[in-house]
Amino acid sequence: MFPKKGNTFPSRQAYASGLAAALKEELGTTHQAVKTLMKWTDANERTAKNWLSGTCGPRGEYLARLIQHSDRVLVSFLCMCSRDEVAVAITLSSLRNELSNALEAIDRCLLSHRHGNTRSSG
Repeated sequence: MFPKKGNTFPSRQAYASGLAAALKEELGTTHQAVKTLMKWTDANERTAKNWLSGTCGPRGEYLARLIQHSDRVLVSFLCMCSRDEVAVAITLSSLRNELSNALEAIDRCLLSHRHGNTRSSG
């Protein structure tokens, strides 16, 4: 028999509101966010609205489908499961990718600006 470690998983309400916060951060609160959730999960509109509002949280396959599309939902869920070290690794990887994309965009702007100045001064 396994020793009891206590119930450290959040309540249903904490679960629902935690995932709602992650979804709102990623998608916003517009009707387009609801449509995106419906597309990602094949859930109906009322269900997607309930997730966004934090009224209830996704179960089973819906959670898996959300995680498939959203690193924020994955990180939120991992933190609820006290897997902070895994959440940090995922977050750092995502931040690294975003930073790399930002640097590429800056380089493109600088290159475009240099070419623009060369043309206008000639």
